[in-house]
Amino acid sequence: MSGMRNTSIENGIETKQQHHLSLPNKSKNLIQNSKEMTHQINTSEARVYVGTYAKYNDGSIFGEWLKLSDYANKEEFYTACRELHDDEEDPEFMFQDYENIPNGLIGECWISDSIFEILEALEDMDDARKEAFLIWCDNGHRKLSEEDINDLISNFDDDYIGEYKDEEDFAYEQVEQMNLPEFAKTYFDYEAFARDLFCGDYWSNSGHVFYNC
Repeated sequence: MSGMRNTSIENGIETKQQHHLSLPNKSKNLIQNSKEMTHQINTSEARVYVGTYAKYNDGSIFGEWLKLSDYANKEEFYTACRELHDDEEDPEFMFQDYENIPNGLIGECWISDSIFEILEALEDMDDARKEAFLIWCDNGHRKLSEEDINDLISNFDDDYIGEYKDEEDFAYEQVEQMNLPEFAKTYFDYEAFARDLFCGDYWSNSGHVFYNC
């Protein structure tokens, strides 16, 4: 998963031993911050650091950052990877780092066939909608790389209610729709009502509220 890259990666020079030492801290941070990172993604800046296993096994992680928006599809991206490592006859690419790519679309040795289609669909969303969609995918354990992006977006639209200041703010809106007398509202426990709502029919994350289907 993506994380803060080491300066040595930027320079294209690092020993095999140094790289091994850096990975545990990086992985720990990524696991700890995975949900936060899910909705901080800027898909227009999606990029991958491309090395090869042969170079890595020789003690080098030489490579370059490739920005996915520079390529129309996966085939063009792999062509650029081969040109980058044209000193190898049949390079086995190693995606040593990546940024601004949603969960489940890339790993160390693979990249999803649908990654460009998905990034294009996300780019058409405004920031709030994109954030809500990625949270919804992450919470529901939906596989971006295995499901049709248009079906996913349609299902998301069925589940997504909107963005609120907090769960109590959503509860307040629900009470307003009940048309209760004003004097009754003064006795209403919005905090307790919110707890009940989000223990059953609804769930929320970062202010976004969804039906709990």
